[in-house]
Amino acid sequence: MFVGRERELSKLNKMYQGGCFEFAVVYGRRRVGKTTLIQEFMKDKQGYYYMSVEGAKKENLAGLSRTFLSNRDSLQGNFEFRDYESMLAHIDTLAKRKDRLIVAIDEYPYLAASYPVISSMLQSHIDNCWKESRLFLILCGSSMSFMEEQVLGYKSPLYGRRTAQFKIQPFTFFEARQMLEGCQKEEQAIFYGVTGGIPEYLSHIQGGISLHDNIVQLFFDESGRLFEEPLNLMKQELKEPMTYHSIISAIAGGASRLNEIATKTGLESSGCSNQLVSLISLGIIKKEIPIAEPETSRRTIYRLADSMYLFWYRFVRPNTSGIIRGAGTQIYESLVLPQMNDFMGQVFEEICIQYLFQPSVYKHLLFPAGKIGRWWGNNPKTKRQEEIDLMAVCEDRALFGECKWRNEKTDVSVVKRLLERGDLFAYRQKQFYVFSKAGFSQDTIEFSKICDNVRLVDFDEMVF
Repeated sequence: MFVGRERELSKLNKMYQGGCFEFAVVYGRRRVGKTTLIQEFMKDKQGYYYMSVEGAKKENLAGLSRTFLSNRDSLQGNFEFRDYESMLAHIDTLAKRKDRLIVAIDEYPYLAASYPVISSMLQSHIDNCWKESRLFLILCGSSMSFMEEQVLGYKSPLYGRRTAQFKIQPFTFFEARQMLEGCQKEEQAIFYGVTGGIPEYLSHIQGGISLHDNIVQLFFDESGRLFEEPLNLMKQELKEPMTYHSIISAIAGGASRLNEIATKTGLESSGCSNQLVSLISLGIIKKEIPIAEPETSRRTIYRLADSMYLFWYRFVRPNTSGIIRGAGTQIYESLVLPQMNDFMGQVFEEICIQYLFQPSVYKHLLFPAGKIGRWWGNNPKTKRQEEIDLMAVCEDRALFGECKWRNEKTDVSVVKRLLERGDLFAYRQKQFYVFSKAGFSQDTIEFSKICDNVRLVDFDEMVF
């Protein structure tokens, strides 16, 4: 079942209907659904799809031969293109036809690694033959750094040739819900949190068993689909993954500043900084500064951007030995369940941001918020550090938000505290949102009625 990706699919179809040459670059982390999107787009359209393999150039050439010559009798005689130029010349011939044709090469980095000059050859054929044709070329890849540097980057032979690019992101919570229709709303949020919104992971959730049994089977069983997933992904993306594991573990354990991470891992700050940059490029780590401060602020912290990694490094990796010995269920019940609300706190913040960008909500904001982030800093009145879960600024207007994933109703003190934190800023107009999983106490509801700039949003209302 194909769900989500409506905008991407609509854009691809609009490009297809245009009839002229198109070159779309599709990339994103592994398991995020790139191949599914391409195959859905190609459904009922004439075209060729090839999944590159990690091997020698002859192996990929043989695979491309099978793809383009599968309907020819000569294939029965083990016919193959003699070289890559012959293969591209064959596409030249196909491109001269009047009908629309799609050529999609998936995991293009593998093909380019096996035959590095292929990008230059593609550039030549685009410039000299294809750009005047009705060919629709798609290059897709999971190696984020390769696609951004070697396909989209200005040093790439293909630079400036693409007509569209699609960086495929994990599902938002609201998109992920389409794959979790048989689950309760709170269960949907937790499943979204532990999978990071990755469609392939969501597809392994079984409807006939409980939330807890699903999580145990996925993470806390040595044969579980996600028991070793981050390890496998890191091996595919990084040459020496062990140091990166230590950095991620340190952040999952609460270290957020560069010196804290370096101390926990025993690394030099300079080396640690370089590896953080690599993890940021993979979408695993994110670098944050207080939202109201300039990019040059020195109050930088690092957080895990991928909630599946946060869950895995916080709960699975430290307990691998026990899980292998069959104690996964006990580990989950005694260590994970008591901390689930705490884990979901960061996930809920992200869900709240996504909620504010829902079209029916966004149009009622005080201003068209572009970037929403967090703020932290010193309160000169109380002489202590303060934090604001959500904040956005536009000229003399600001939005402030507080997110509470707790089992008890949110009381009025939370609202008053957010208003006090808002007083730290001298914006002319301010809007306050308080989000709560369990709803609000009656005194909170009454207090909000006398504050025309305070909006209370419970989880049931968010999940409309």
